[in-house]
Amino acid sequence: MEDQSQTRNMILAAVLSLAVIIVWTIMFPPVPAEAPPAPTASVAADGTPVVPGATGTATAPVIAADPEATRDVALARSERLPIVTAKLNGSISLTGGRIDDLHMTDYRETLDPGSDTVTLFSPAGSPRPYYAVYGWAPGAGTTQPLPDANTVWSVESGETLSEDSPVTLVWDNGSGLIFRRVMSVDENYMFDVVQTVENTTDTAVRMMPYGIIARTGTPETIGFYILHEGVVRAQDGTIEEINYSDMPDFTQVPGDGAVDRVEVAENGWIGFTDKYWMAALIAAPGQGFSSVAKYTAGNDTYQTDMRLPVMEVAPGATLSSASSLFAGAKVANTIRDYQNDRGIANFYDSIDWGWFYFLTKPMFWLLTQIHNLVGNMGLAIIGLTFVIKSLVFPLAYKSYVSMSRMKKLQPEMEKLKERVGDDRQAMQKEMMALYKREKVNPASGCLPILVQIPIFFSLYKVLFVTIEMRHAPFFGWIKDLSAPDPSSWLNLFGLLPYDVAWAPTIISIGVFPILMGVTMWMQQKLNPAPTDKTQATIFAWMPWVFMFMLGTFASGLVIYWVANNTLTFLQQYFIMRSQGVKPDIWGNIRKKPATAAANSPAKPKERKPTVRK
Repeated sequence: MEDQSQTRNMILAAVLSLAVIIVWTIMFPPVPAEAPPAPTASVAADGTPVVPGATGTATAPVIAADPEATRDVALARSERLPIVTAKLNGSISLTGGRIDDLHMTDYRETLDPGSDTVTLFSPAGSPRPYYAVYGWAPGAGTTQPLPDANTVWSVESGETLSEDSPVTLVWDNGSGLIFRRVMSVDENYMFDVVQTVENTTDTAVRMMPYGIIARTGTPETIGFYILHEGVVRAQDGTIEEINYSDMPDFTQVPGDGAVDRVEVAENGWIGFTDKYWMAALIAAPGQGFSSVAKYTAGNDTYQTDMRLPVMEVAPGATLSSASSLFAGAKVANTIRDYQNDRGIANFYDSIDWGWFYFLTKPMFWLLTQIHNLVGNMGLAIIGLTFVIKSLVFPLAYKSYVSMSRMKKLQPEMEKLKERVGDDRQAMQKEMMALYKREKVNPASGCLPILVQIPIFFSLYKVLFVTIEMRHAPFFGWIKDLSAPDPSSWLNLFGLLPYDVAWAPTIISIGVFPILMGVTMWMQQKLNPAPTDKTQATIFAWMPWVFMFMLGTFASGLVIYWVANNTLTFLQQYFIMRSQGVKPDIWGNIRKKPATAAANSPAKPKERKPTVRK
């Protein structure tokens, strides 16, 4: 009975774990807020995205993708101003004055050092347009020409946009308005954009400054529910995440597509987040604006707008509007510093920390601190495992002591079974009395496993979404801890000279998934197999099911699981020995599972019929 109780606890814990995984997978996507009424807007005849002003509109650049044109061909269609920093490389299109060519030089597409650097922005007319643009929309009574998608800006100062060299673009509309755009960039991924208009006429003009980030089509997303990719925006202390698939369901505005708009009072930002990269428009602290997410089905365009309040420029006056653009990698420390130093509210939450953020954030901090000490992210994961096991050791100790005491009660349990026979109710009552008298909790055996569930999900989240794990090596064949173990048993882990790339990952598992299965199996062998055949079968298959199931996960997570299983085995072994119980590991390995006959209740003796003479 004692073994069956322990096994039921383990099976219950496993079932609960799988249930949580399923619920997490189904329910994790955040539910977007109900879309408020969108403003009346219009669209150009050719389907070009537009930004509504007080009484007019200003067109954004044509964003239509051209699968036939290469990116280089699209870049060559306009004169350009280079962008060169320690972490960015690209250019600004003087036609429209838009930032539409951007590479992140610290990151490459693959592990091959000769592969292309990661591309963030691409120009309109390329296969996958994605860019940021700024401009002005006319206000009430304003008929002056304003800069649009076809405006060709001139360079007033600066030859290359870099950390130490801002650039200024200028455009004179020929009717008394002179527009300037001053752009600067820091040593990381933050652009500052100051839009200025000088009114040399004798009449006041009204206009609305805006910024747009637009992209055609969705990114090459992983498609995991655990990861948010799409619109992310902050509005006065709250974060909202909107999936790409939800944007077509926004309020439909005739001629303008699907639009979702909220008013931000003083602190906010809006943009697109991918797994590791983000582009976001950021208003100055204290600046109110209209935060707009939009989808245009005609050209499959996803768009985020930051529409600032209408400004009136008096005759002879000059007014400016300042904002920022983040375009780059979501490096946690960099994002946090922007939040703290620049006062960008909730910016650290642009990283998708998930439901267990209260665990994932400190876990990530601890992981990076250990990494700073040991210099290897794989070793940092193992070190984090030691820390976690130390923190939960009091609970584990109490649990394993209770299990050891139950094992010592085995002779008493056998005597109790002989005394009450097949009376299950009496057996249960006597067992509870025995547990209470000996201060044993039969349910405590599953507590350490249940505690591991949120820890497992939190670590999975950290390894999956943080760019610090991308292409982080361990030792030997593990070159990327965010990817599955690349080795395979199908070619004896590289000893046989043939490629197994054809095999699905779930079949072609590597060294660490196998080690995870073996360590989980060894942990089971600290106790005899349950006498119930069904329970014994489930128990026996569990390590190998988990081995194949987790074989497709990030190798960093599997390394954690191997380290955790090993430490759990050692903890349980020595705690059991300290309580006078010697685990018979090799005996449990050699012992055959109980047969159904051995487990079935004894049949009543056959009663011979009475024969009358």
